[in-house]
Amino acid sequence: MIKNKVVLITGASSGIGAAIAQELSKAGSKVVLGARRADRLEQLAASLPGEVLVHPVDVTDRDAMRRFANAARARFGAVDVIVNNAGLMPLSRVDALKFDEWDRMIDVNIRGVLNGVAAVLPEMVTAGKGQIINIASIASLHVFPMATVYCATKYAVHAICEGLRQEHNNLRISCIYPGVVESELAEHITDPEAIEAMRLFRQTALKPAAIARAVRYAIDQPDDVDVNDIVVRPTAAT
Repeated sequence: MIKNKVVLITGASSGIGAAIAQELSKAGSKVVLGARRADRLEQLAASLPGEVLVHPVDVTDRDAMRRFANAARARFGAVDVIVNNAGLMPLSRVDALKFDEWDRMIDVNIRGVLNGVAAVLPEMVTAGKGQIINIASIASLHVFPMATVYCATKYAVHAICEGLRQEHNNLRISCIYPGVVESELAEHITDPEAIEAMRLFRQTALKPAAIARAVRYAIDQPDDVDVNDIVVRPTAAT
């Protein structure tokens, strides 16, 4: 089911996004890599075995996301799947009042997902088929101290998935909820208390490939099977 599907991946320059690209390319998908760091995308593309298109993009720019999807159509003819993976996680207590970090999280984690949806939804509705996969978080399901605003953005991703599922019964809508994963997300944290909390939290963490396999599973189902929610945690997580 997955072979030759055209898959857009945002946040593909590292971590979960790069792992998804590797997993899907090995499975025979045609992957379109999007992120701001063009050099990292080119390095990744050179290592992939299948057909690949590199198209740098800022997910907060609606027009740029439209061009991202259009580049995939121009190269491969259509978009079968989008994986909205780009995200930020600068954790802190609310009373730290890190307004700039709040704004950036809202822009990337919520608007970025909506921009990705908007870039492919009209085409998918017209075709009567397609799949939207949003990478959420266990922070979509539970609120944690020092992650209040981050959790709010990820709760929004959960709501977007559920709303799309109810509005479009001919599209497949999947939401992946990773637990703790080794990635660059923690590098965005500037608050000293949150840095230490995350260091302890990440003593038990998944490899990004675990999330990539969940994405592959969701895609590699028959068209009449819609895998809506997958939670992936380390076995030792409490």
